Amino acid sequence: MTQPPFQGLDDRRLSWMGGPHDGFPSVVAALLNWFGGPAGSVVPLALLLFLLVRRRWVSAGFLFVVYMAGNMLVVQGLKHLVDRPRPENPLVRVDHGSFPSGRAAGAALLVVIVGAVLVPAARRRAWWIGGAVFVAAMMWSRTWLHAHWLSDTFAGAVAGVGAGLVAWWLCAPALAREAGRHAERGLR
Repeated sequence: MTQPPFQGLDDRRLSWMGGPHDGFPSVVAALLNWFGGPAGSVVPLALLLFLLVRRRWVSAGFLFVVYMAGNMLVVQGLKHLVDRPRPENPLVRVDHGSFPSGRAAGAALLVVIVGAVLVPAARRRAWWIGGAVFVAAMMWSRTWLHAHWLSDTFAGAVAGVGAGLVAWWLCAPALAREAGRHAERGLR
C-alpha cells in the first residue's frame, strides 16, 4: 500500500506533530512508548500472576491466550499483510511496518481484557472511559513520536478492541461460571 486515500489526512496530522519534542509531552510520550514496548509486558504478566494466585484459571488462560493471540496473530498478521511504510524520521526505534500500531492495539486489547476479567460490571462505565483516554494517549504518543500515521493508530485501536471483544464474547459463558464460583466463595 503506497498511497492510501487518507494519506492527506495522515500527512496533515504528522505536520501538526512537528517539534520541538521536549518538555512534559516528551516525558509522557517516552513513558507511553516504554509501557507499550517489551518492558511494559510486566503489566500483563503481573495481572496473570495475580489471577493465578487467586486461582482464577479461566481468567488467567483468557488473559494469556487473548493477549498473545491479539498481539502476535492479529497485529503482526496485519503488519505483514499490509506492510505500510512508516513516517520518515521516527523519534523511537520501530519495526518493519506501520499498519496497524501495535502499541495502540496492545493498549486497547489490555483495556478490554482487564474490563472482562477484573472490573465489576457496576464499575465498567468508568473503566471504559479511563481506558479510552489511555488508548487515545497512546495513539497521540505514537503520532507525536513519528512512529505511526494517525490512521495506523486508529486501526490498531480498532484491531485491539475488536480482538478483545470477540474473544470475550466467545469466552463469556466460561468467565461467568468462574465469576459465579468465586462469588459463592466470597472471593473476587
